Amino acid sequence: MSSSAVIAIAVAAITVLAAIVMLTAARRSDVRGAGALSRETIRRDRDAEIDIPVAPTGRAVERAAVAARSSALVAGAGGSPMIWIPPDDEDVGFNRRQFLNRASVTLMSTSLATFGLACIAFLWPTSAPVFGGKVNLGKLDEILGTIRSSGGFFYASNARSYVTVYPSEALPKAKGVKEYAQLIGGMESGVIAMYQKCPHLGCRVPQCNSSQWFECPCHGSQYNRVGEKKGGPAPRGMDHFAVTVSPSGDVVVDTSTVFAGAPIGTNTTGQEAEGPHCLSGTGGHG
Repeated sequence: MSSSAVIAIAVAAITVLAAIVMLTAARRSDVRGAGALSRETIRRDRDAEIDIPVAPTGRAVERAAVAARSSALVAGAGGSPMIWIPPDDEDVGFNRRQFLNRASVTLMSTSLATFGLACIAFLWPTSAPVFGGKVNLGKLDEILGTIRSSGGFFYASNARSYVTVYPSEALPKAKGVKEYAQLIGGMESGVIAMYQKCPHLGCRVPQCNSSQWFECPCHGSQYNRVGEKKGGPAPRGMDHFAVTVSPSGDVVVDTSTVFAGAPIGTNTTGQEAEGPHCLSGTGGHG
């Protein structure tokens, strides 16, 4: 036998012995792989299971519950069953359909009544001191003092009107203007009230302290201090409210009725512009 064959046989024998040693070591190892349990651990688990009491099964629990309920039942008294008799509609009062019908009629009636009362309250003339009724502006002496100190005009926001002094010397001419018939009482007391809206398109007409006129910024209509038209596209003078002065000196403006302004060309006071206009133009009928 040659030396190469001897070497080959020796290598093969060594390889077989190494494989046998590795297999034997693997079987004796406590861990055979990830998650594997050793023999000692398995044996301890078996010994521990011997001492754990065995829990009853689900069927055993159900049988025990049925037996407990059966033993708790009490036999009913003997006798024939009662026959159900439906109640009379008159005893019940009304059925579901009647209830729904009555509820619908009641709700509709309530809604209509509430809406009607709201409309009446809206249309009913108010006696409160707000626009649409009689507004007490205060004492005459105080108003005249304010007019003098503020440059000829007194504005009452709650009455939406301007109050100015009406000269006593102009009363004879004013009595000849039919549009002033309902305003004479206030004029004789020395005041006149103009509605703040322009008769042209309803813009608020501000006062012009320099000219002492009312001059509308929307379309250029101009009025003198008592609301008589002096220029612009307005169809008439400023509208008015009736003014009354009580014996105690209270000035009351009745804003429930608007009296149309004097026609174009009316000029009872003869007042012309007393200074520069706040708007472009110098007056003149448009």
